[in-house]
Amino acid sequence: MSHNTPDVDALRGALVNTASVAAEDGQIGQVAYSSSKGGVVGLTLPLARDLAAIGVRANCILPGLIDTPIYGTGPQSDEFKARLGAGVLFPKRLGYASEFASLAVELLANSYMNAEKVRIDAGIRMQPK
Repeated sequence: MSHNTPDVDALRGALVNTASVAAEDGQIGQVAYSSSKGGVVGLTLPLARDLAAIGVRANCILPGLIDTPIYGTGPQSDEFKARLGAGVLFPKRLGYASEFASLAVELLANSYMNAEKVRIDAGIRMQPK
């Protein structure tokens, strides 16, 4: 990115890291997972500071429960996702990949967003268990 032609603000590029709400709401039994996601969040500010010298921004998304193929398909999968969605503040469902993508695009396009972590989780706060 350092070789890109800068725009009027000297911006040459942007990146978006992906962590998880587990970085902030780690549950019992998630020590390794939660700490690894916390590491991704923690690197975002110093990364943005380092990359500022070459005109590159860095942000981080902390997704909550996003509906992905990992949950499978079929009636059992639908029931499981419905139970998970019941714990979400509003709307009471899992997030859509398109909603995650929309936020990622905004973080890439909005040249004044830098060094931020943004939750996309419909207000969920993961309980200890």
